[in-house]
Amino acid sequence: MLDDFFTRAILAGVGVALVAGPLGCFIVWRRLAYFGDTLSHSALLGVALALLFEVNITFAVFGVAAAVALSLLLLQKRATLSSDSLLGLLSHSSLALGLVVLAFMTWVRVDLMGFLFGDILAVSVTDIAIIYGGGVIILVVLVLIWRPLFAATVNTDLAEAEGLRPQRANVVFMLLMALVIAIAMKIVGVLLITALLIIPAATARRFARGPEQMAILAAVIGTAAVIAGLFGSLEWDTPSGPSIVVAALGLFLIGLLPVAGLLTRRKPQEAQNHEQ
Repeated sequence: MLDDFFTRAILAGVGVALVAGPLGCFIVWRRLAYFGDTLSHSALLGVALALLFEVNITFAVFGVAAAVALSLLLLQKRATLSSDSLLGLLSHSSLALGLVVLAFMTWVRVDLMGFLFGDILAVSVTDIAIIYGGGVIILVVLVLIWRPLFAATVNTDLAEAEGLRPQRANVVFMLLMALVIAIAMKIVGVLLITALLIIPAATARRFARGPEQMAILAAVIGTAAVIAGLFGSLEWDTPSGPSIVVAALGLFLIGLLPVAGLLTRRKPQEAQNHEQ
């Protein structure tokens, strides 16, 4: 079955979507879209360093993204700049530095479009193993830190008062973000990773009644977007990564239709009538 490149693409895309959905919920709740962009832009520097030192690209991207995330934490404590200014500084600096390093490596042929917009149809069995192995680690750790992380999202002071160690949960969350970007880069590319994190979560928010339900719905919607985007890419010969994001956007727009809104309003009313 894995000999078929399209089957491998679907397996890889679904693996990423199942992980990106729950993490994306925290990005939406915390309004951290720019943080996701910053880490995804730093991925290109990780690619450049991997090619320069001839190491595994996924590990190099994770290392650079994690370094950028931890640098942000340190700079927030010491610098006088606001968080969005620091994010802009790190985002554009790492992206530009990655492009400059790649430009100097004239002896290496680089598929820049593949790194920027993904090349899911070229994933290998090894890539799938990395995606699912990393995905299991991410989901297990996320379940373990869910309570302190969610408490910190709602109210950091209250979480500290309850002894939940929100700062430690925040650091772990940033490392999980770095890992999901490292394993998702080949699927949708550096420039589209944040869209795969945010759009399914934003769509799920309209229908979910609680945070856990929203995380599950985001994973399901992301999976549907991957499958629809890949089949659309096959049918109309469009780029696979952008097609997945367009499919996710389509699901988001469908969620905005009055019929969808009527369904979400009708459920609480039916529950009330049933109680009466």
